[in-house]
Amino acid sequence: MLKTTIEDQILIANLDNGKTNSFTKETLEKLKHALDQVKKNEKIKGLILTGNGRFFSSGFDLYTFMNFKDTDEVKSFLKYADEVLVDFFVCPKPVICAMNGHTVAGGLIFAMAADFRISTDHPKIKIGMSEIKIGVPLSIAQNAIMKFGFDSHKKFRDIMYFGELMNVTKALEKEIIDKSVKAEELINKAKSIISLWVDNPGDSFCWIKKELKQSTSEYIKKRLKNLKDNDYNDVFKCFFDKEVKQTLAFVQSSMEK
Repeated sequence: MLKTTIEDQILIANLDNGKTNSFTKETLEKLKHALDQVKKNEKIKGLILTGNGRFFSSGFDLYTFMNFKDTDEVKSFLKYADEVLVDFFVCPKPVICAMNGHTVAGGLIFAMAADFRISTDHPKIKIGMSEIKIGVPLSIAQNAIMKFGFDSHKKFRDIMYFGELMNVTKALEKEIIDKSVKAEELINKAKSIISLWVDNPGDSFCWIKKELKQSTSEYIKKRLKNLKDNDYNDVFKCFFDKEVKQTLAFVQSSMEK
């Protein structure tokens, strides 16, 4: 699900969950554990999240989405997913996503929550948000973090409304990713950037990052605190819509080919 190693005082979390490296509940739990380890261990400089095979990540597990029994299960899963996502977003140490392959939907959400995004330069890699095409909206935390990552409401609109999957070159042009490198250079480049940020006198990176992300994280916490039980009922219903479930099944089978 998620394998972790420590290299050069940097924790590398490798998504290894089938062909698409989707985020299941178990994967989220393991990522939460990895984040706790990074925060508590003073010797660890930061975290690199990467994937295995053709995918960095296809996002949240579609089998989970297709098999929710009721809205309580939906709420429970999405609440925990948001908690882990926000933890990932505000981790006081550097977090870099080393995107080894396709990065779509929830995979891109986690990438945008990172401090830096590096992709391999493979011409077939696809990057983007497909939620509008499958009928699944974003949560409050996901929306806020994507807006922060895109750094533009217009960019957020264009990516989210059109659901386009783009190649690495276009993702660089749109500043969705920060850098592209050869596959064999991916992890070393991520490690070198973390060391560049951390290997300085004092602890300035942590303070700079905290100030940068504070307004967004506080906005999310305030919105979630004031959320009423029935605020998301119409949203939760999408997971029980016949057409949405058929689309999810089609997308899952297409990705596994």
